[in-house]
Amino acid sequence: MHTLYTRPGSGGFVVEAALTLAGEPFTSIEVKRGGPYDPAFLALSPLRQIPVLVFADGRSMTESAAICIYLAEIHPEAELGPGVGSPDRADFLRWMLFMSSALYPALLRYFYAPRYTADPAGVEGVRQSAVSECDRLFEILEQALQGRDWLVGSRRTIADIYLLMLAHWHPEGDKPRPEWTCIVRLCERLKQDPVIAKLNETHRSW
Repeated sequence: MHTLYTRPGSGGFVVEAALTLAGEPFTSIEVKRGGPYDPAFLALSPLRQIPVLVFADGRSMTESAAICIYLAEIHPEAELGPGVGSPDRADFLRWMLFMSSALYPALLRYFYAPRYTADPAGVEGVRQSAVSECDRLFEILEQALQGRDWLVGSRRTIADIYLLMLAHWHPEGDKPRPEWTCIVRLCERLKQDPVIAKLNETHRSW
């Protein structure tokens, strides 16, 4: 059985969704915010970041997007993402990496602003800049969803669940802005999924 280091309200949400949809049994270990940290966890994640997935054979992975892409590859039957030969594969990889490399870090800059400046007086400026950047990036996703039900192809993928998670981390309101009607519609549709609804009992993202 796999082991997932996670905590409520974290990036573990999307990995838990991927594991559940793939039918992969796992146990969870909650990593408390601020420690103290188990040496076993630190050996796997020196940056103290979660989630960390430890496979049944002892291998481990960090980075939520990478974990989700990998699970999609080894569980094609779960349809978490387009297959390698699919024409939708390029968009899937593009949006997964866009969200993990641009949007996710922008959100972190807001919530962990003191990490991003050596000047205590500059913390509020970091936060304001982070909100502006988040909004710019969400607008790009909103435009990508125009005329579409899902971010990639014609069916739900783990990229949509990743977007749902990040949209409910928005610094102002913990939900997507109402003017992002396509993102709001996608999120509301996903919330009706029993797997997503069950996960939210723990994560309480909305």
